[in-house]
Amino acid sequence: MNIQMILIACVTTLYFILPAYFSNGGGLVFGGGLPVDFGKSDSKGNRWIGDGVTWRGLIGGTIIGIITGAVQGYFGPQIIAEFGDYIITPIITSIPEGILIGFLLGFGALLGDAIGSFLKRRLGIGRGKPAPILDQLDFLIVALILVSFVVKLNWLFIVIAIVMTLVIHLIANTGAYLLGMKDVWY
Repeated sequence: MNIQMILIACVTTLYFILPAYFSNGGGLVFGGGLPVDFGKSDSKGNRWIGDGVTWRGLIGGTIIGIITGAVQGYFGPQIIAEFGDYIITPIITSIPEGILIGFLLGFGALLGDAIGSFLKRRLGIGRGKPAPILDQLDFLIVALILVSFVVKLNWLFIVIAIVMTLVIHLIANTGAYLLGMKDVWY
């Protein structure tokens, strides 16, 4: 595989998983309000998930994922017509498909964040405290699991998605921290 094919694979992988990224960011933008765990704690007094995962964020972020997928579905046929010979990763090709994939990636990303928060609480890691790799990949892994029920994902796509997400996550979180949207840079 030459460098041009790798670059195209990176661009199309990023394009395909945009609903997960945008949904994850949308959860932060729309967040606040009632936590998904309704403020409940386990028998040891540890919150189930915590205040960082809210219903507003879950719903708003999922809607952002659906809208992103629908837009991709609109442009998908044009992308396939222009670049189809070079694309080796999944591409959304219709608005209905985009809505479904946008929902699976968007909701999956936010569900992954909630699962990550749940695991961190079980491990005794407080809100905002680092959990390397879990913090960066929880949203992506669950989003990819959900979308894999309707789209065949190959290993190259998965590896590229993971590597790119680690880099993008660090850049995006540092930017959100510098803009005052997050309390920590990681």
